[in-house]
Amino acid sequence: MKAKNLEEILERVRTIRFEEEFDLLVAVANGGIIPAALLNQRLQLELQLLKLNFRGADQQPLYDAPRLLEEIGFEVKGRKILLVEDRIKTGTTIACARQLLVEAALVRTFAVNGEADYSLYNEACFRFPWIL
Repeated sequence: MKAKNLEEILERVRTIRFEEEFDLLVAVANGGIIPAALLNQRLQLELQLLKLNFRGADQQPLYDAPRLLEEIGFEVKGRKILLVEDRIKTGTTIACARQLLVEAALVRTFAVNGEADYSLYNEACFRFPWIL
């Protein structure tokens, strides 16, 4: 599987334009943690984790639907949220996450790769440079 260069990804994070202002970054754990940390360096927002699990390390589904592994421990109601994931393939996990954040005033999605409101790439799967 082809890989992307970290510097190229960082440049795209530095230059992506957001049409809205957000007051909270929510990373879908585990995949969204590193992309959310990179975005947080730029946006300087509160960062929280939404602990969902659907796929294993081999990218195959583990369950029929994503599972919430830990109750949400942060305020959602009325917040403007940028929901961060590393890769959106089928949209199953991100759709579940959006449903969990339904009381937010605004939820927009961000993905390093895939179809999202904001994405750095939307192309065939590639290896992220932070995967060991």
